[in-house]
Amino acid sequence: MRILEEFWYGNIQPTEYSTSPCEGYKEALRLISRNEETLQATMTDAQKELFSRYTDSVREFQTMVECLLFQNSFKLGARMMLEVMEEM
Repeated sequence: MRILEEFWYGNIQPTEYSTSPCEGYKEALRLISRNEETLQATMTDAQKELFSRYTDSVREFQTMVECLLFQNSFKLGARMMLEVMEEM
């Protein structure tokens, strides 16, 4: 049960993952940043405020989706383990 203890004490963060080997991720992030900078350079202060509220809402939504994905993935993994154990 070592992994459960590590998880309990906060030594395992299920929301952290390595993106270092994924060039597609890095490229997408670079494009997002570049496009956001270009877009904001053309905005008025009111538009920047609206865009900021929009991006905050999108981040909140993404966090909820990631949480649901984590929960569903964990449940799927648990079901797989149960099936493996039943076959023994």
